[in-house]
Amino acid sequence: MNTDTFAFDFGPSFAKTPSAAEAEVIIVCEHAANWIPPSLDALGLDDAARDSHIAWDPGALGVARKLAELLNGPLVEGCISRLVYDLNRPPESPTAIPPASEIFDVPGNRDLSDAARAQRVEAVYEPFRAALAEEIATRESALRLMVTVHSFTPVYNGETRAVELGLLHGRDDRFAKAMLAHQPEGLAWDVRLNEPYSASDGVAHTLDVHGCDNGLLNVMLEIRNDLIATPAQQDAWATALAPWIRATLEDAAV
Repeated sequence: MNTDTFAFDFGPSFAKTPSAAEAEVIIVCEHAANWIPPSLDALGLDDAARDSHIAWDPGALGVARKLAELLNGPLVEGCISRLVYDLNRPPESPTAIPPASEIFDVPGNRDLSDAARAQRVEAVYEPFRAALAEEIATRESALRLMVTVHSFTPVYNGETRAVELGLLHGRDDRFAKAMLAHQPEGLAWDVRLNEPYSASDGVAHTLDVHGCDNGLLNVMLEIRNDLIATPAQQDAWATALAPWIRATLEDAAV
């Protein structure tokens, strides 16, 4: 396996679903796909590992697409596995191209040269970063909020997670805390702030660089992936989240 040379079959690292120019909310799904370019020889992983949560966020894209539809906002999604390059990490982060994830080693990411790392940044991260930046810039006057959609595994390193929805923030905690305060009456979900991850885990890159640095309110939604395993579940979650997000955004205190 040769993963230390440039792979010209990477293909696009992002896809965009447009919306009206006056959209107030932009939706982002960095870990939407588990596709690994053929030239990387599956990074040395078997089918089970490539289909598991280490390679992508199962269910997140379905929620993100429905949210974008319901909120009349654009969607920017990643098209390449986060094991090739994690689009929610800056190039200098050691976890941008992880040599291991949870209980899995990733052979194709071990001992990469600086040149090989730079090539993945150029092929995957930079086009995605530029596309998201451009989408935000063209909507500067109307856009107010960026929502990133992720999912997490119910069991991680042998530990069961009870939380069902995490509201995460980076430098700007306003919208995450406002959503927590605006939980719809009768909501049955276990909702927690900054669980099962937080900015200290390095997950706030997109929020900070594309949200805070552009003056946008922002929040990361982390949904337990066993709850959004089917298209019907994904639609149901998005249908419940959309009015909650809209009501929070309309609150003059935010």
